[in-house]
Amino acid sequence: MPSLQDQLRGLVYSTEHGELCPDCRQPVAECRCAELAEQARLAELDGIVRIRRETSGRKGKGVTTIAGVPLPEAELKALAKQLKKVCGTGGAVKEGVIEIQGDHRDRLKAELQARGYTVKLAGG
Repeated sequence: MPSLQDQLRGLVYSTEHGELCPDCRQPVAECRCAELAEQARLAELDGIVRIRRETSGRKGKGVTTIAGVPLPEAELKALAKQLKKVCGTGGAVKEGVIEIQGDHRDRLKAELQARGYTVKLAGG
């Protein structure tokens, strides 16, 4: 165990590297946590796009969710924008899942199949 003198002489605070990532403790400019998380998300996909209707946690409002689209985050947002335009409604991309307001499962299934994806309707 280090002595009290050794503990008191240690580095207390440093601004040498600037802000550090809380996960990997690397400088934010050199952090690769987001890239690794994106690669892990894409690696666990099975190639089937699943469309489902959800109402849980949304005060009874129905939302169509699209999960399993094998695209990077930037392209996923562009696809979500196009799908929202097709449906004429709003939506968002959260954690790799596209959410479209309302029940548009059939319209979205046809649109995604036209784009070459294998689509399954999941849930009720």
